[in-house]
Parts: sequence; C-alpha cells; structure tokens
Amino acid sequence: MVTRMTDKTTNSGTKSASGENAGQIGLIGGAGLTVVNVYNQSKAPDGVHSGCAHVHAVSDEAYMVMDGSGYAEFHDLENGYRKMTLNKGDYVQFPPTVMHRLVSNGDLVVLCIMSSAGLPESGDARIYFGPDADADPELFNHLVNLPFNKGLQGALERRDHSVRAYMDLIHLHETDRKAYFEELRRYVDTHCQAVAGHADTFNLKVSQGPLAWAQTLRNRLAQLPGRPDIQLDVKVNRSETGSNLGMCGILRPMLTLTDLESS
Repeated sequence: MVTRMTDKTTNSGTKSASGENAGQIGLIGGAGLTVVNVYNQSKAPDGVHSGCAHVHAVSDEAYMVMDGSGYAEFHDLENGYRKMTLNKGDYVQFPPTVMHRLVSNGDLVVLCIMSSAGLPESGDARIYFGPDADADPELFNHLVNLPFNKGLQGALERRDHSVRAYMDLIHLHETDRKAYFEELRRYVDTHCQAVAGHADTFNLKVSQGPLAWAQTLRNRLAQLPGRPDIQLDVKVNRSETGSNLGMCGILRPMLTLTDLESS
C-alpha cells in the first residue's frame, strides 16, 4: 500500500541455542499492518473521496474498518465488478489478482493487513493508469512517482490520473462486458509479468517472514512439555510513527518495531 517500492521491514532473525528465531522480520506471522486514512483532501474526478485502484500478484490483503464509513470496490476475472459498503467494525479480505479501490464518505480509516510484510513495498502492487500508461514505462514511472516529486499534491494528482482511467474501465463494465473483462485480464497479466522479475526477492522475504515465524512456532511445540526457550522481548510501534503518501491514502505502516524500554 505504500507509494515507493522500498523495504521497510527490520529485525532480521538470529537463533538461540534452542533454535528459537529471536528476531523474525516483520510482525507476528510475518504479516504487514498499515493504518490507512483514505484521501479526503479533495474529491477524485468521479466525485468521491478515494484512493487509487490497484492490484497485487501474490499478496492477500484485508481491511478492518477502524473509523468512518465508505465502500470498497472489487474487480476480478470471475465475478467482474462488486461493491461492499464499509462501516466501523467491518472486515473484508481478498486474494491477489483482485483489483480494488477504497472510497470514503470523508472519514474512512482502515487497518490494512497484508499476508506478507514487505512484498507490496518491493513491487507487488500496481496502480491502474490504463493501457496507455502500461505501454509506456516512462509515463507509468512518472505517474507512480508524483508524490515523491510534489508531496501530497502529487499524491492527489496521481490518484486523479488513476481514477480517470478507472472511470473508463467502469464505463466498459456498463457498456461492453466483453471489452471490460479483456481490459481487466490485460491489466492483471501485465502486473503478474512484471512481478515475475522480483521472484528471488519475494522468496527471500517469505523465508524471513511467514516461513520463519511458522518454523519458530514448530520449534516451540517441539520443546513442550518443557517451557520453550523464548527471548522475552516486547516489541512496540508507537502512534507517533511517521506517515507515508500511499496509493489509498495517508499511511502509518507498522513494519518497524522497537524494543520496549525497561522501567
């Protein structure tokens, strides 16, 4: 969900004598968590407060609504277009290759949960700018990097470019269902082909994240009925953690953890 494909995970693993992985990368289970305040500074070209429509090739994602209301839009090659209203306390999860967009009534805040910390930040996220931008890498990179060149205004401009293309996709859904599915398939295939070049990086992150956490749990089970040899550190991410300009809104990622200080 972040704008730049950078690695924000920390705490690489070291093992104790028992085999306990004392510093797995990322949060519990190798998940990724980000608080998303959906852009409400201005309305998108279709008249609503929203983020950019985008897709992941291999990462599952979920939204837990923390505050406000709105809706999520989904597009997939089996069901086409679907919309789900979102209110405080609602939860929705969806697999990769499902295009999605968050729309806010002006106050929507969600906790975004990713299946593996670090993959979207390393390339497993593609904003929808339409076929012309996908065919022009220079144009695509220019649009993606608008927030880094122009700050919040650039993030909103990027969102607006995405929404204008997204409006064309919605129009296809309403007027030419065959062309709609062809365009959706083209877009998803484009991203999957691009992500294939990140396979080595992704495999490393999966090994250091979800797989390392799963092996840690198996090691603990193997030590029972004795007390597992566990490094008793408490990790925290304080509310003052800095924010990023993401695809969906202003983000507070919680991939970086620090030790709780002794009193």
